[in-house]
Amino acid sequence: MSQISDSTFAIGIDLGTTNCALASASLANEKPAPEPFPILQVVNPGETRAEELLPSFLYLPSPEELPAGSLELPWQPMARAAVGRFARERGAGTPARLVSSAKSWLSYAGVDRNADILPWNAPEGVPKVSPVDAAVRYLSHLLGAWDEQHPEAPLEEQELVLTVPASFDAVARELTAGAARLAGLPESLRLLEEPQAALYAWVASQGSDWRKQVSVGDTILVCDIGGGTTDLSLIQVRESGGTLELERVAVGDHILLGGDNMDLALAYTVKARLEREGTRIDDWQMRALTYGCRVAKEALLGDAELAEHPLVIAGRSSRLIGGTIRTSLPRAELEAVLLEGFFPVVTAAERPRARRRVGLTTLGLPYASDAAITRHLAAFLGRRSLPRPSEHALSHPTAILFNGGVTRSPVIRDRICSILGQWAQADGVPPPRPLEGVDPDLAVCRGAAYYAHVRRKGGIRIRGGTARTYYVGVERAGLAVPGIPPQVDALCVAPFGMEEGTEVELPEAFGLYVGELASFRFFSSSERRDDEVGAIASPADLNELAPIEATLEGDEGRLATVRLRARVTELGQLELAAVEATTGERWKLSFNVRVE
Repeated sequence: MSQISDSTFAIGIDLGTTNCALASASLANEKPAPEPFPILQVVNPGETRAEELLPSFLYLPSPEELPAGSLELPWQPMARAAVGRFARERGAGTPARLVSSAKSWLSYAGVDRNADILPWNAPEGVPKVSPVDAAVRYLSHLLGAWDEQHPEAPLEEQELVLTVPASFDAVARELTAGAARLAGLPESLRLLEEPQAALYAWVASQGSDWRKQVSVGDTILVCDIGGGTTDLSLIQVRESGGTLELERVAVGDHILLGGDNMDLALAYTVKARLEREGTRIDDWQMRALTYGCRVAKEALLGDAELAEHPLVIAGRSSRLIGGTIRTSLPRAELEAVLLEGFFPVVTAAERPRARRRVGLTTLGLPYASDAAITRHLAAFLGRRSLPRPSEHALSHPTAILFNGGVTRSPVIRDRICSILGQWAQADGVPPPRPLEGVDPDLAVCRGAAYYAHVRRKGGIRIRGGTARTYYVGVERAGLAVPGIPPQVDALCVAPFGMEEGTEVELPEAFGLYVGELASFRFFSSSERRDDEVGAIASPADLNELAPIEATLEGDEGRLATVRLRARVTELGQLELAAVEATTGERWKLSFNVRVE
């Protein structure tokens, strides 16, 4: 990476499900002071404006839909698609041409994430892009906006950190890093877990006072509820050499549950009310109503003085006066839907409810079947693998840091704190105290920029290692039985928390087929923290990652006797190598598990 004296920046990029953001800190300053970067984007046809958030939406208009030059940007004069605010608002009325939730699709192994599948279920003739391509377009937009304002300090030459959910598996991380490279970002770019970035932002906001607010033995719950996902992490405060140290000790599963679900729930509530009053809402109007409820939700959660927010829906019948349907979203209705539907008061023993499935279903993202975020929180804190006093059934955090746009609401924050307090009281421990001082919408990009700065200049770091335990599938040798596939064991190759720069060798030898196409199965678990290298687990107890298919060099069909070695490189890449004992010949498979 090029060095640019006093004008070099530490850059943090939040590639969010609902919004993207970028923050920077000058490396000329010894103490980082990350500031959000206003991102130029199209807000109306032919009109641009710089805003701190770039909505993570891509709109693909028809060739005749907009006048020439309507989507022009300084770095993209012939733009034929829109990213950002205009894309989101235009797509509310034409959802068949709107790409959304691309980040969630990146994490879904049930589809080919390099295939042109978005917008999902779009009719024939509508152009489509892959989840990776959508991420490339968002990152390319950020790169173009930055370079337009900083021609002397191109983004690709800066100290860069890109954030990912802590719950992203190795394949999703690699796809994200690959999208960054396709967008023109450098190979030296680092990935950082979003909850860690949020905590870095809190540290940055407190200065040296952060050490006065936490102490050795504290466990911080980072509760990140964004537009599309809920991400939970635990970070412990420890002591090393007389100084405080932070270590990420647990991450939750990837839960597709967030503000988008809330918008839809509000829309259904308003629709039911309108239909009781005799006003019918069709599917097309329902999309507009959902968008209106999102705007109303953000306005009401952002201003405690508002009692209600108006909703206007374009009419579909000439019998409607003025051609529109007018109603409102009252605060009482908003809070009832959100609190009782998404944050109900539950006991610590409750778990997410799995509803009975219908035999046939449309294909799409694997959204959470239970919308109660508090039940998912109880399940996370109730994992047996988490550190806890032996007499408690729950791992009780001593502090909580909120992140994500949904947690901007004091009503929601208070509800979560109240429930955590009830669980703590039941076990006779103090309730967690909230950590204040971060902007939920911008904390991730600010924290990523802070981390980029301390990587270059030094400062507090959060220790983590791999966020999951990783396994490789090994087929058992045995007699062939008609109709019964060979049994596959999952062999631990990288335990939870394996640090960068470390290498391990598995204790026994295996057979490796070379010279022909073979499929390598990989698995992971965020709950099995105690499995050591070489431990065997049942694949049924793990999450299977996308397989890697490869033809390894060698004589066709030869079975080589090898030992497996796993190494986490300094760049955060997990390397799995098979080394033949007699010749030393080495075969390698890699995928990225950057988790700093």
